[in-house]
Amino acid sequence: MRSKITDKAAPEFMRVKFWGVRGSTPTPQVENLRYGGNTSCVEVRLGDRIYIFDCGTGFRVLGHELEREFGDRPFAAHIFVSHFHWDHIQGIPFFRPLYDSPNSQFVFHSSSRTRGLEQVMAEQMASPYFPVNLDQMKAKRDFCDIQNGCLDMEDGIKIKTAWLNHPQGCLGFRLETKEGVLVYATDNEPGDPNFDKAVRKLAEGADILIYDAQYLPEEYEARRHGWGHSHWREAVNVVMESGAKELILYHHDPDHTDAIVDKVVRDARNYYPKVRAAAEGMEIVL
Repeated sequence: MRSKITDKAAPEFMRVKFWGVRGSTPTPQVENLRYGGNTSCVEVRLGDRIYIFDCGTGFRVLGHELEREFGDRPFAAHIFVSHFHWDHIQGIPFFRPLYDSPNSQFVFHSSSRTRGLEQVMAEQMASPYFPVNLDQMKAKRDFCDIQNGCLDMEDGIKIKTAWLNHPQGCLGFRLETKEGVLVYATDNEPGDPNFDKAVRKLAEGADILIYDAQYLPEEYEARRHGWGHSHWREAVNVVMESGAKELILYHHDPDHTDAIVDKVVRDARNYYPKVRAAAEGMEIVL
């Protein structure tokens, strides 16, 4: 399928910015402030084009920044939702451009393996859970159902997807452009041969691999099997076996302080040098 958004501006570089990096639940705690406590949201700019991956509480902060940038001017964005667990959708009701930008257009891409995103949004905002319903959103919204496969965007840009190993399902995304390749693969548990092979194929040769590293290896082995998440040692395995160039550890556990994440990065760099931990406000330019 081809996107409904059209934009003739040619990209000159890929800019990646992290707005939410935490897993499971927001953690507005002083010991987490350096990496950040907002849940999953990553923005990618290709020239004037905007691609957004997941809509956790970081999506709210991104909305404020987009309003500051565009003011009354309409804009468009593609939004890819990996799955519908709270930490990946809970920013949607607080994303102000959906209410305040009637001429802007947002194309949401997700899988309807269980139910469609529009229904999920409506249910999330239904009484008694939220005081405002979906009808208050004035922006133009489209909802596209995607599965495993490839989505053709503008100017040869492609989005490839693969199912990850997570309870109730989760999609990983591969953004292929002339400027570089980014893979967003959060909420994935190792150990299933088919899923392990699929995520390595998705990450193959990528310039940037954003990968789930919620647990410490010892936490995972002791009591986290079946919870749908990975750890930094498996993240290193994936980047090395896929030939991806840089690893960004992502979806930090709510109980992991800045000091713990610092140690995770040091330990991971003993195996692979190009490792960083995602932090709110961090930017990468290709």
